[in-house]
Amino acid sequence: MKVLDTDVCIEILRGNPRVLQWRRYTSARVVTTWITACELEYGAAKSADPERARALVADLLSTVEIVGIDRPAARQFGQHKAALRSAGETLADADLMIAAIAIARGAELATGNLRHFRRFPDLPLEDWIRQRPPER
Repeated sequence: MKVLDTDVCIEILRGNPRVLQWRRYTSARVVTTWITACELEYGAAKSADPERARALVADLLSTVEIVGIDRPAARQFGQHKAALRSAGETLADADLMIAAIAIARGAELATGNLRHFRRFPDLPLEDWIRQRPPER
């Protein structure tokens, strides 16, 4: 399973050829989170053309399952937030929730935000924004 982070979804909406190539290449089940759905809806609402942006977001979200926080993800969230805090680090709760959902599901996170998510040693990452997908 691959979980699409918000930045990857935004690049899909922008038509980024590399990210679209990753999406076509990926044979794994592709999902995103309710956190990402909320962030995309917020972006659409504040855009110059909210109606058009909301339609694009709706089209994208209709192509993936949207997963949320469950008990295992909540546990991951709590453990990782406590570990980061004790290390003197912070991370936005939205990113922590996205990571926790992916970890709890044993999924890989497709993101361009490696700086934030490398803090989770148990979270496999793929950089869909900067790296080319492997050749088939």
